[in-house]
Amino acid sequence: MSLRRILALFLLAGVSLGAAALPLTDEESAGKRLYREGLSASGEAIMARVGAADVLLPATSLPCANCHGADGIGRPEGGVRPPELNWSRLTSIHGQQQVNGRSYPAYTENSLARVIQEGRDPGNNRLDPSMPRFLLSMKDQRNLTAYLKRLADDRDPGLDDQTLHLGTLLPSQGPLAEEGATVAAVLNGSVARINQAGGIHGRQLRLTVVDPGPDRVSAELALQRLIDEEKVFALIAPLAPALDNELAPRLEQAGLPLIGPLSLMGSVQASAQIFEPLPGLREQLIALADYATASLKVLQGPTLIAYPDEPTQVQAAQALGQYLQDHGWKNVRLQAYDPAADSLPLGSRSVFYLGSGSGFSRLAAGLQQAGQVPYLFATSGQVAGDLLQVPEGFSRRVFLAYPFVPSDWTQAGRMALTLLREHQGLGAQHAVLQVGAYASMLLFSEAMKQAGRDASREKMVTALESLHDFDTGLTPRLSFGPGRRSGLSGAHVVTVDLPDQRFYLVAPYKPILASP
Repeated sequence: MSLRRILALFLLAGVSLGAAALPLTDEESAGKRLYREGLSASGEAIMARVGAADVLLPATSLPCANCHGADGIGRPEGGVRPPELNWSRLTSIHGQQQVNGRSYPAYTENSLARVIQEGRDPGNNRLDPSMPRFLLSMKDQRNLTAYLKRLADDRDPGLDDQTLHLGTLLPSQGPLAEEGATVAAVLNGSVARINQAGGIHGRQLRLTVVDPGPDRVSAELALQRLIDEEKVFALIAPLAPALDNELAPRLEQAGLPLIGPLSLMGSVQASAQIFEPLPGLREQLIALADYATASLKVLQGPTLIAYPDEPTQVQAAQALGQYLQDHGWKNVRLQAYDPAADSLPLGSRSVFYLGSGSGFSRLAAGLQQAGQVPYLFATSGQVAGDLLQVPEGFSRRVFLAYPFVPSDWTQAGRMALTLLREHQGLGAQHAVLQVGAYASMLLFSEAMKQAGRDASREKMVTALESLHDFDTGLTPRLSFGPGRRSGLSGAHVVTVDLPDQRFYLVAPYKPILASP
């Protein structure tokens, strides 16, 4: 059967050739890694000459994608405009013309190798010295050429003409099963709403939820499944604390973006791939400390930081302790606290608590029985569910950090979340996680709309970086940037009148200027 006949049959069947592009060959995949990361398939180091002085630098510090982009389009930077690396355009019989008006013949494989290795175009014109000249083996050059022929049609995983595939890690069993089910309901409801409205640039969203299992090993395998088997485009609001510090390096290795409130659990995941809509545990504790410093005059202490003996909580407690000492607090003590034990941390004027809600109320009850009623500080996400079990003697002596308060909710935001809750059978439980997941989907949707039909992970990240004063309708306005991955850097501080069960805002949200 002729090629023309085969193409005709595909078209008659309504099949989009672009929707099912052939996978990259081993040679093309090796070229892609060289293009994006500056790494050779052989594992040997690749060097490049840079500038008029031919300074030698490793190719990993200046891969092709740095200037030409992962999509090969190229964007002006520092007065230099890299050309678009579209093979059809490069090899056009009509020849080429640079921005400065200089013309040169169409590229061939040989002239492409020359420009990459010597910095001279097919017309023997010397390129700007800022263009690195790479020292490539014949095999590396063949790999790179093979990939450049596919670059214009190479899409990121999870993205085709009809669908956009998202993934998340949410527990279905164990102590976080209820939280996992809540986040899953919000994400599924958000996906359904977007798809009913026509999707994003004509693509329907698909969400794959994988249980991370009970420990780090199972969580790593679950993440590996999403990356290698499911080939998702991005991760949305995962809840897998067992991954801890392993998550960020794995995302960067895979080039996989993540939008979600990871740091609410205490783990700090600093990565260019991770965008967090809500302030983490760190930022909320700082907001509490700053309020106490300015309004309660308790710097002389003694001050206690009580925390469970868990790695992420230990780190958060140590960071808070350092922050307090750096800001003039005296006599600061850290103590691991087990609510099931008999020993109580006594003798403090102020207590910062990290841990579960049941531990918080039990600590307060024990302190009151011992005749002590210090100021208590905690984040709402950790203790709000058990707050009304705290003895009434602590009325207006309990101060909580909240990422958002009712006054942040617009009418449109409140209505949208209410409708989603009704459709998914949700109540108001785990409100912080609900809003975090909901805001994550709003951010993803907006970034993909800005990225356009010809979207990519890189374009989505760039779009997220450009979002300023983004209105979720449920939180203070979010802002990101090239060096900013947290949409909110502070929190509201609220105190509680326990007999009346009434909450009073004592310090509205304002961005913090420092971190522990």
